[in-house]
Amino acid sequence: MIAIIFYGPPGSGKGTQARLIADKLGLIHFDTGKYIESVVHNPANKKNKEIQKQRKMFDSGLLCEPAWVLKIIKERVEQLALIGSGVVFSGSPRTLFEAFGDKKNIGLIKILEKYYGKKNIFIFNIDIAKKESIKRNSSRLMCSVCGTQLLATFKKIAELKICPFCGSKLYRRTLDKSEIIKIRLKEYQERTLPIPKELKKQGYRVIRINGEPLPGKVTQSILKWLL
Repeated sequence: MIAIIFYGPPGSGKGTQARLIADKLGLIHFDTGKYIESVVHNPANKKNKEIQKQRKMFDSGLLCEPAWVLKIIKERVEQLALIGSGVVFSGSPRTLFEAFGDKKNIGLIKILEKYYGKKNIFIFNIDIAKKESIKRNSSRLMCSVCGTQLLATFKKIAELKICPFCGSKLYRRTLDKSEIIKIRLKEYQERTLPIPKELKKQGYRVIRINGEPLPGKVTQSILKWLL
């Protein structure tokens, strides 16, 4: 079993690459952002004060409280590991606390080391320019069912209402407004980017991948390190 973590700014394609690599290698794609979104937007949680508090932060572009995120992510990861599933993360863990914990809390990295072994954990950092990040996010359409992402940079794509792959409704995420993207970029630079640096100090190899080419070429660059 292996565990793979993809880092990169919003719009870098880490979710797309995580999904492609998971399909290629028979792993589970754990999309942390999508998982959190499903929890905070679940109608069943409307009366849960804690979750609604997290929803306000999530919808504004801020990261949810690390202790809450760590709790729900660790529970899910342990479930996947116990059934023998390799896992691919896109952008998680998102803060130093989530990654490494503190004196009272075990961070996600230690959980992964426990179940997968340090040598079986691969860290990738997908780089794109800030301008490209804003462009990609502000023109993104998401399928409500199959999760397909479309970049509406062409008029015909921008006018689509239905997913061309599964026929379900397309929507724009609350996170993909230009003003919120800028907040997300700031959050990434200040709170997430320090994690790969700390992982290097702990003996991990963080592999830089250029995220500007077409997704297929980016996938090929990643697979060279895994196969």
